[in-house]
Amino acid sequence: MIKNKVINESTHVSEIIIHGIQEKKGSEIVRLDLRNIHSSVTDYFVVCHAESAMQVRAITKGIEDEVFKATGQWPFRTEGQDYGEWVLIDYIDVVVHVFKTDKRQYYGIEELWGDAEMQYYQSA
Repeated sequence: MIKNKVINESTHVSEIIIHGIQEKKGSEIVRLDLRNIHSSVTDYFVVCHAESAMQVRAITKGIEDEVFKATGQWPFRTEGQDYGEWVLIDYIDVVVHVFKTDKRQYYGIEELWGDAEMQYYQSA
């Protein structure tokens, strides 16, 4: 029963994150459901990209603000904000990757998790 509660919370947080990305016009938003992959350390990855480092930072701030407003929680850790090319936001059960366009293409993170169920979202 507790496991279902955790999954529901992580799904809810991932939806809030997607909304935060949409508000800041993040591109090609993808949610990877990793719950059925045994080697995964999180429930979801949410991936998007932006055209500039400034937009990467704006999306990151938008995500953090939306999640805090809805749940009262800040990320466990945020990495990469100084450069604005690839920011990782760790909410433990949901990990967000905000890339600058060229870095997303270079790293191809979605391809690394080919077994994950992927859902695609439009920008707002």
